[in-house]
Amino acid sequence: MDSLRQMLLTNPWELILPCLLFAGTVLAGFLLRRILFASVRSWARRTNSRLDTFITEGLNTPILIWAVILGAHVATQNSDIPDKILRHIPRTLEVLWLVSLMLAAAHLAGNMVKFYGSRVTGEQAVTSLTQKLAQVVVVVIGVIWILKVVFDFSLTPVLTTLGVGGLAVALALQDTLSNLFAGFYTSMSGLIRIGDYIKLNTGEEGFVVDINWRSTTIRAMANNLIVVPNAKLGQAIFTNFSLPEPRMGISLFFNVGYESDIDQVERILLEEALAAADEIPSLLTDPPPAVHFTPGPGDFSLGFQLNVNVSEFAKQFSVQGKLRKRIFRRLVAEGITFPYPTRRLLLDPPPSSRAE
Repeated sequence: MDSLRQMLLTNPWELILPCLLFAGTVLAGFLLRRILFASVRSWARRTNSRLDTFITEGLNTPILIWAVILGAHVATQNSDIPDKILRHIPRTLEVLWLVSLMLAAAHLAGNMVKFYGSRVTGEQAVTSLTQKLAQVVVVVIGVIWILKVVFDFSLTPVLTTLGVGGLAVALALQDTLSNLFAGFYTSMSGLIRIGDYIKLNTGEEGFVVDINWRSTTIRAMANNLIVVPNAKLGQAIFTNFSLPEPRMGISLFFNVGYESDIDQVERILLEEALAAADEIPSLLTDPPPAVHFTPGPGDFSLGFQLNVNVSEFAKQFSVQGKLRKRIFRRLVAEGITFPYPTRRLLLDPPPSSRAE
């Protein structure tokens, strides 16, 4: 405190000048960030690109950190800090610079994988496991670069130690590693994607929300989350209702009286299915609906099967309800009857009556 007070009294510019340089550098970095982000957003609006979001999110904080580091460097180089302390500052700022650059690159790599991955797979998003793996690769490369270039550190002992200790770690983390590799295989195979509707052989079903390093999250139709370990999912038998395409076929069954005209009922079902396609967006006409006399004559009625296609799995329930309502009203208007199941009971007579 005495030395600082002495400096302020004798030559205040020795302290004021570094502070002004530091504040000016940080302010220049802030203004540069605003100009850069405005240019990126303007370019994105002209090209209808979403890269502006990823660039601004990835460089928002790092640019300010770089401005602070640069300001500290400029301020310290123009101050009377003792040489024994000053000689360590450039190395420290260089490491901080590289670490912030590495973290920014990792964040940007994750966003780029998400962006280009969604373009390759259509509207399906990239899993968080894929994004994390891309970020981990960038961080590992950055750490190796810092150790080798900045500190001139030999990596051979480190790799040897990792090789020896890797076996012990693998044995201790068997479940974690099995889930990790199963999740990586599931993400890369393309058999399960974000947004697909799947059903496991154990009964769990729903939309795939995310695949991370440990588990796969599924959102059921009741809007509940089901968490399945990746290793279990890799061993399970599942049905993906979104592959090879989200379109799927459904069947509706109708029973009418024996006195009904078979050709008339088939014509009504087909006409209503084609007409309903204009009012129900999820009902498809390609391939066209089909009517079959199946299961045909039954115990008390004639059975018909109407086959239609819907745009995706989740839409089938609303389509079935609307289509059944429409066909029922048409059949009633045409005078088609719907018989009730009847049973005839034969009772044995009492023993005395049987003897007579």
